[in-house]
Amino acid sequence: MNGLAAIGNLGWLTANLPEYRRFRRDAGNVEATQRSRLERYLRDNADTAFGRQYGFADIRSFEDYAGRVPVQGYEEFEPWIQRIANGESRVLTADPVRLFEPTSGSSGPSKLIPFTASLQQEIRQAVATWSSRNFLSQPDLLLGRAYWSLTPQMDVPEWPDSKVPIGFDEDSAYLGGIAQWLINRTLVADPTLRDAHDMDTFWRSTLSMLLKTRDLRLISVWHPSYLELLFQRLQETWGALLEDLKKMDPRRARDLEDAGCDDASKIWPHLRVISCWADGHAAATIPSLQKLFPQAAIQPKGLIATEGVVTIPLGDQRPLAIRSHFFEFIDDSGNARGSWQLEEGRRYTVVMTTGGGLYRYRLGDNVEVDGFYRDTPTLRFLGRDDAVSDYRGEKLSEEFAGQAIRNVLEANELEARFAMLAVEDPVDPAYVLYLETDSVLPDTLAEQIETELCTNPHYELCVRLGQLGKARVSRIDGNGYDIYSKRLSDSGMRIGDIKPTPLSRQSGWSRFFTGSA
Repeated sequence: MNGLAAIGNLGWLTANLPEYRRFRRDAGNVEATQRSRLERYLRDNADTAFGRQYGFADIRSFEDYAGRVPVQGYEEFEPWIQRIANGESRVLTADPVRLFEPTSGSSGPSKLIPFTASLQQEIRQAVATWSSRNFLSQPDLLLGRAYWSLTPQMDVPEWPDSKVPIGFDEDSAYLGGIAQWLINRTLVADPTLRDAHDMDTFWRSTLSMLLKTRDLRLISVWHPSYLELLFQRLQETWGALLEDLKKMDPRRARDLEDAGCDDASKIWPHLRVISCWADGHAAATIPSLQKLFPQAAIQPKGLIATEGVVTIPLGDQRPLAIRSHFFEFIDDSGNARGSWQLEEGRRYTVVMTTGGGLYRYRLGDNVEVDGFYRDTPTLRFLGRDDAVSDYRGEKLSEEFAGQAIRNVLEANELEARFAMLAVEDPVDPAYVLYLETDSVLPDTLAEQIETELCTNPHYELCVRLGQLGKARVSRIDGNGYDIYSKRLSDSGMRIGDIKPTPLSRQSGWSRFFTGSA
C-alpha cells in the first residue's frame, strides 16, 4: 500500500461523493435537470456578442432555443473564437476564457476549444461521479496510484499571436482548482512529457515512470491500442529500461529482472482497472488487451471529447452526463430531441451546449440508446458522422465500414490486430482492406469484403459504373497501429488523439505499410 496515495485518494473520494449523490438524484429527473442547465446558460450569457445576436434574453424554453439558434460545427464558431484570440471579451461567454485547448481533426491539428472556469467545473462534475463509483465498487483502488494517459503537446501554428494561452501544462489541469491538487497526489505523472516532441523519448520516459510504480492500481487511456503499443515498446526496449531503472531504484530493477517483460501481471500485480474506449472500432482490440492484462478489469470509457463529456462510465452502463452540459440529439429525420425524449434502440447524432461557449454544437458523434440509468439514457458510441469517404460518390461512413469489416472477420473466424479500409490511389480509386493478422487469409476474402461494401447502394453503383475498382486485401507484416499513428503524429496529431479507424480518408497507405496484396 502507498500511504500518501491512499490519503490523497481518500481526500479525492470525500470531495467527490456529494457530486456523485447529486448525479444519482438528478438521473431520476432528466428533463428538469437539463432545462434548468439550459436556462442558466442563456441567463448568464445573454449579454455577450453571441447571446445578443441570437436573442438569448428572449428565449424562454428549449423549444425556443432550438428554433432560434442553428446547429453549428466548429467552422461556424471559428470566427467567434478568432475574436477571443484577438483579446475581445464577452464574445461567447461572460465567463473569461482561460485558455484554448487544441484538438485534432482527421488529418492534423485544426481546432482550438475555449476553456472557461465554468467548463472546467462541468468536467470536474463528470469525473467526480466516475471516480466515486470506481472507489466505491473497487476499494482496492484507494490503496495505490493511477496512470492517466499523458500525451505530447501538439504544435499549433494557427494564431501565433493569440492573446489567450494555448494548451494546459498538464492533463490534470483540465479539472483545475483543489481537484487538480488532489488528483496530482495520486497520479503517476511527469508533466514535462507533454513537451516531448521526440516520440522515442516520450515512450521511453513514460515506460521508465510506469516501471518504477509498484503500486499501480488503475490505468486510464483513450484507445486500447495505445496501451498495446506501450507494452510492445516495453518489450522492445526492456534491457535499456532496466539499466535506467537500476540507477534510480536498484531493488525494483532486480524484481523486474526476475519477473521478465512478457507478463504484465508480474510487473504490476496490483493493477485492477483499465479504463479505455471499447465501442465502435475499438471493440476489436479489447480481447487482445485483456490477454495482456489478465489481472485487470477492462472498463469501457464514456464518450469524452475535448469539447466536453457526453457519457460517464458507471458499472456496465454509460449514462448521459446530464449535470455537466445541455444535450440535444438529432434523429434520422433531422429533428432535435431533448435527452428526456430519446428512445431505446434508436440512433442519434450528439449536439451539445457547454459552459465553454459552444451553443448547439454538432459534436459529430453518432450514438445508440442502449438502456437507461434510472431515467437517464445510456449511450453506445457508433462512429463519427463526418468520417465519410467519398471519392466517386460512394459515401462510405466509418460506421458502415466498421460493420463490414467485423462481418467479414467474424464469418472467417479471423482475429486482426489492425484492420482498416482506405483508397490507395485517388486517381484510380479502389478500396484496400489492410489487415494485420496471424491467421491464414481465405482466397475469397477480397470478394467477401466487396460483397459487404456493395450493400451500400452508392458504392455498388460506383463499382458498376467503373468509377471505383473492386476491393482488395493487403496483409500488413506487423506494427500496423504503430505505423498508422506515426503517420498521423508526423502530420501534427497528438498520440492521445489518434485512434484507429475502420475507414481512413487518407490515401497512399501502402507506402507506409509493408505487406503483400
